[in-house]
Amino acid sequence: MPLLPAEPGTPAAGAGAPRPRRPDLDPRGPRFGAGITAVLLLVVVFLSLTGASAAALSLLVVLAALFAWGAIAGAGRHPWGLLFKRFVRPRLAPPGELENPAPPTFAQGVGLLVTLVGVVLGLVGLAPAVGIAAAAAFVAAFLNAVFDYCLGCQLYLLLVRSGLLGRGPASAG
Repeated sequence: MPLLPAEPGTPAAGAGAPRPRRPDLDPRGPRFGAGITAVLLLVVVFLSLTGASAAALSLLVVLAALFAWGAIAGAGRHPWGLLFKRFVRPRLAPPGELENPAPPTFAQGVGLLVTLVGVVLGLVGLAPAVGIAAAAAFVAAFLNAVFDYCLGCQLYLLLVRSGLLGRGPASAG
């Protein structure tokens, strides 16, 4: 596996210590996961709107944990990604090209942030925040699943190009 500079935000990133790069992803994997996530987020919104606040909050906690898994382990090691690799990808033609795992992994972190806000606000008694956070995350997951437009990935690229993530514009492409 080739060595690249450490990912932004890791302890070694400032020191320039190399770390192994995560393997490239089949871009259909994150879309597959976004579809499952969108359906589950829609269930949270439905539960929240029908007054099943405890069930909505519980499912949002599970989704936040899944986002944390994807943000920490990487999008390729997310449970939906593993399902895709095991059951879906063998039935498809090889992808035309592979994708850098950093933007989808960053997008998982954005999903974690959005769902955590809903969880925390739900735990302090603001039940409508659970549905609102789920709806916001649903929009992003839906756009990714249906239109192959990843809002978190676009945010990642914007931050890289602006220099806020510490990578030069040449590595953003």
